[in-house]
Amino acid sequence: MTSGDDAIRAAAERAEVTGRRNIPQLDDLPIPTDTANLREGVEFNDACLALLPLVGVWRGEGEVSYPTMERSYRFAQQITISHDGRPFLHHEARAWLLDDDGEVLRPAARETGWWRPQPDDTIELLLTHSTGILELYYGKPKNQAAWELGTDAVVRSSSAKEVTAAKRLYGIVNNGDLGYVEERAMQGQQMTPHCSALLKRIVG
Repeated sequence: MTSGDDAIRAAAERAEVTGRRNIPQLDDLPIPTDTANLREGVEFNDACLALLPLVGVWRGEGEVSYPTMERSYRFAQQITISHDGRPFLHHEARAWLLDDDGEVLRPAARETGWWRPQPDDTIELLLTHSTGILELYYGKPKNQAAWELGTDAVVRSSSAKEVTAAKRLYGIVNNGDLGYVEERAMQGQQMTPHCSALLKRIVG
């Protein structure tokens, strides 16, 4: 198990690279731009302190499977969680499927949304998927480095696949990486593990 001193040392080493990076953006908007680096940009809103460890740009790999799929797939993913000083975080995720050799097969899931912490420690997570699905999650921090959420409502367009519920668990693991697991009830299946990933911080 990693000691506190080891974790601090590892974070400082990562920051030597990640702390000098941020989201590429034009700088001529008349309002504050988003930042995924807490060292830069507008002041972080105190209402979001329970979500502070999530802020950054994360990249890594995971695996997706489901009973309705012919096989499981490896995927790569980038998740950007940023803020503009107001009491919410912006969430954007892009994924791409990989073959057995790690080469890109094709673009995969995309989602965007908002983490909205509430005064009673409840977290609202609103996500819109490129597949025509809109989800409203509610949850609470499990501790200072883990967050568990489940859907309260799922809306889908007429062309989207059937999805009735989902659960997600996010956590910062001992080495500072972001891990998550997701379960879904869709296409006639009960709540079933669907995907998981481990992502390294590249910004922040």
